[in-house]
Amino acid sequence: MSVESKKPREACCSKLKLFLASLAFVYFAKAFGGAYMKSSITQIERRFDIPSSLIGVIDGSFEMGNLLVIAFVSYFGAKLHRPRLIGIGCLIMSVGSFLIALPHFFQGLYKYETSVSYATAANSTESILPCLSNHSLNDADEMPDLETKTACEKAAGSSLWIYVFLGNMLRGIGETPIMPLGVSYLDDFSREENTPFYLACIHTVGILGPMFGFMLGSYLAKIYVDVGFVDLDSITINYKDSRWVGAWWLGFIVTGTVVLLSSIPFWFLPKSLPKQGQEQSQSKSTELTTVAEQENFLPEENQDHEEKEKPVTFQELAKDFVPSLRRLFKNSIFSLMILTYLVAVNGFIGMITFKPKFLEQIYGQSASKAIFFIGILNLPAVALGIITGGFVLKRFKLGVIGAARVSMSASMGSLCLLAIQAFIYCDNTAVGGLTVSYQGVPQLSYNQQTLLSQCNMGCSCSIKHWDPVCAYNGMTYASPCLAGCQTSTGTGREMMFHNCTCVGEMMTPGMNMSAVLGQCPRKSNCDRTFKIFMALSVVGSFISACGGTPGYIVLLRSIQPDLKSLALGMQTLIVRTLGGIPPPIYFGALIDRTCLKWGTKQCGGRGACRLYDADAFRITFMGLITGLYFLSNMLWGGLYVKLVKRHKKLALRNQAKENGLEDNSVGNGHANINIAKNKEDTDRESTI
Repeated sequence: MSVESKKPREACCSKLKLFLASLAFVYFAKAFGGAYMKSSITQIERRFDIPSSLIGVIDGSFEMGNLLVIAFVSYFGAKLHRPRLIGIGCLIMSVGSFLIALPHFFQGLYKYETSVSYATAANSTESILPCLSNHSLNDADEMPDLETKTACEKAAGSSLWIYVFLGNMLRGIGETPIMPLGVSYLDDFSREENTPFYLACIHTVGILGPMFGFMLGSYLAKIYVDVGFVDLDSITINYKDSRWVGAWWLGFIVTGTVVLLSSIPFWFLPKSLPKQGQEQSQSKSTELTTVAEQENFLPEENQDHEEKEKPVTFQELAKDFVPSLRRLFKNSIFSLMILTYLVAVNGFIGMITFKPKFLEQIYGQSASKAIFFIGILNLPAVALGIITGGFVLKRFKLGVIGAARVSMSASMGSLCLLAIQAFIYCDNTAVGGLTVSYQGVPQLSYNQQTLLSQCNMGCSCSIKHWDPVCAYNGMTYASPCLAGCQTSTGTGREMMFHNCTCVGEMMTPGMNMSAVLGQCPRKSNCDRTFKIFMALSVVGSFISACGGTPGYIVLLRSIQPDLKSLALGMQTLIVRTLGGIPPPIYFGALIDRTCLKWGTKQCGGRGACRLYDADAFRITFMGLITGLYFLSNMLWGGLYVKLVKRHKKLALRNQAKENGLEDNSVGNGHANINIAKNKEDTDRESTI
């Protein structure tokens, strides 16, 4: 008998461990793809020449896709073959990733805006005359007629960003079944004491996904978008240039392949497994079985019995849904907790979406370096913070009030560090006619006409192009023509411009009046300022993450046990809808308002922003995040007061019961009803 019972147990454990390993890999794959999407936002914006507000809509399409099917999957998924549903989800995610990469193969070669046709002169020793050769560029300032513009846009493929939108939405749809069905399947067929350890393993592996995603994004941001299709020596820009587009599409092929591989094991896993250890009944079954062997040989019968009972249960659930919802939101602590989460998530999503762009514009970092620092510094700090928060709870055996104190302290600490970070910044980069006058006097201008000056008036320059050059006086000019450069030498990235009349406005005669391609580097002290900012950012990420687990415990212990599933479902729905979709859109729209110099599309329309007013960007971005975190802290304060009041009430009721005072109120019907009504809450709450 012992031999017979041993065999199925080993089979059960091996299949459960296969599922555990497969689910951990899927968690890694989906986090890998999600982080890569965030890291490639800037590259997509530049490639499709779209504003930040539209890139926010594209980023939010993942949540839109998720919300389309979350209710269906959460409810009906448990009745169906859960491993195969997860496999189907991975397949859809993979298709979504490949769809995002597809426009690259339809668009043709990337043509960055430039004021001089360097490509034709890349292999030529012929000198280009920027000032004299730009008379024809004035035509570019005139808007083309509608027919010409439409034909041009079709040829350029400017609307192909829709594929990215739809692909990201498919990724959201595919991701939906992984968490609810994967965790429930694991919980159903593993020992109760093993489930927390298994979940910890899954999340630990999952944490590696964002790190690898951001590192891949950083690496590909340095590789030119059309690598293998163009002669890289003919490219006159480098990865630090705001017109540079990395090989963003390659990353989606990689992430799509990884997700596709992660789906394979789920097609070979069974619909159900015997309970691990075989001494407990299946967690989803409503009947208790006294003989352990019945679980091995009758899982299908139990499921059939459940399916017969389902229609009745569904009708009962449908009747009870609205009253349960009413009961749930009458719980003021739950409602306030959801509101607090919602505000904090708005700040976090807005920050993580546009932080690489913030580091580029304020501290002069390249997109590649900005993404790398986030992936290698901030994300590990977040992971360590989550683990530390859980350890503090366990080590000091904290109850609800204690957990609330930890979470609130972490929230306040991260707010203080955010407020400090807002005042650590570098000055605006000196760009002639935009941030400084041609004489070097600070003079911020959103009017493009200020790009024209006496020193370049005779060159008939276009004010629409962004083709920056750095002069030896330390000032950046929007193009060689606007710098008044008369001649040039060299080819490709080594091209140099000479006799630039506007450079002479700030220099004494006889000094070097030459300029080289690209923006001027920031002042040396900016690098030190950036390091301070990143150090504070890492510490802030750690402190903020320390409050994550305690905050979740407060939420779980503040709701009635019979409403727990509904509460978590509503929390997911509300936070994903109002916390995942709007922030990238309104953050992007507000950031767009700080743009000083817009790029120009091939067809003459407004493209992606090339240069921002650094001070306005910083105040808008950091001010918005700090404001949202401040509001969430205010809500935490109100929440803590309510928790303490409830805790005191329950403590008094417990004391009254111990003293037998409730016996004196036998004739008081209302008192008895209230005591009975709060019995569940009394049992559920923990003391400090």
